[in-house]
Amino acid sequence: MPGSPSNADNGSQPAAEPEKLRDTPLLAVHERLGANLTGFAGWRMPLRYGSETAEHVAVRQAAGLFDLSHMGEIVVTGRDAAAALDYALTGLLSSVAPGRARYTMMCAADGGVLDDLVVYRTGDQEYLVVANAANTPTVLAELRRRAAEFKAQVTDATEQYALIAVQGPAAAGILGPLTDVPLDELKYYAGHDGTVAGRRALVARTGYTGEDGFELFTAAADAEAVWAALTEAGASAGLVPAGLAARDTLRLEAGMPLYGNELGPDVTPYDAGLGRVVKFEKPGGFVGGAALAERAGARPQRVLAGLTMNSRRVPRHGYPVLAGGEPVGTVTSGAPSPTLGKPIAMVYLQPDVTGELAVDIRGRAEPAELTDLPFYRRSRA
Repeated sequence: MPGSPSNADNGSQPAAEPEKLRDTPLLAVHERLGANLTGFAGWRMPLRYGSETAEHVAVRQAAGLFDLSHMGEIVVTGRDAAAALDYALTGLLSSVAPGRARYTMMCAADGGVLDDLVVYRTGDQEYLVVANAANTPTVLAELRRRAAEFKAQVTDATEQYALIAVQGPAAAGILGPLTDVPLDELKYYAGHDGTVAGRRALVARTGYTGEDGFELFTAAADAEAVWAALTEAGASAGLVPAGLAARDTLRLEAGMPLYGNELGPDVTPYDAGLGRVVKFEKPGGFVGGAALAERAGARPQRVLAGLTMNSRRVPRHGYPVLAGGEPVGTVTSGAPSPTLGKPIAMVYLQPDVTGELAVDIRGRAEPAELTDLPFYRRSRA
């Protein structure tokens, strides 16, 4: 038959092998819960368990339970671990006290962002670097290359860990009775070793939702037991399992950047309004430091901003932003906001854009208003 793949001499290329997805230690749990599973960054992950809007609202009003075991965990140890990370990353990791964490970035020599990271100092000579799933191979290779001249060891520990997050205003009340870590004393961006449901865990007060919450690093073999204990403890408080879709709308409302959307190799920390993560006060300098020093004092080439739509149509990644009918920027992330009740977007704009804005949504200019980021900020009362 014409076009048949059995015609070996017809010049056609063999069909590409489907990507083999990695499974988290909680796959069986997600299947029992009837999750809609999807491929994401090389992993099979729960997109939603039912209504992504209901999952989003539960996190804002009560709590959500997330499987984040696709994230990469890289351990850096040794006498020069702190100096190696100071050289490899934009932050001053040597100044982080044991038990604390820092948001930072890995940049290329030209200042472009290779990944945004959270780094925990778990001991005097030990750090845990948490990378985005798709970027873990790059971060691992670059850390090894950049640490080569230091007395430091870089180890991929991703397979050893499961990462479970409980996020929302009820999170502390749910987790508290299950852990020996005193949550009232655990500061934001701190992580303490302890137990959860009798299993060893690093309990960190971090998250990606704009709510108070915790991320629990456990042994992979302990993941199901910890998930089950949290599910039981949170049942009366309104805890629900939540997938990637809700996590994305939650972080968008909170104005948190996503690698591949707001961040990437063609973006510097200054473009994203995150110049605060760049620390120049390092005796040995750092990779990308010279390029970033030039950008630090320069006029920005683009600015990251928020848009709130004045119509029901949803702006999506890549859609043009218009002023006076002319392109002045691009949507990086967009979605309906369950909290605001209307579509929102994060966008890169030319500097000093003023006047009425619109988003070109499939050939039709939909009006939008500039909005300060974040779109949502939780009450601290």
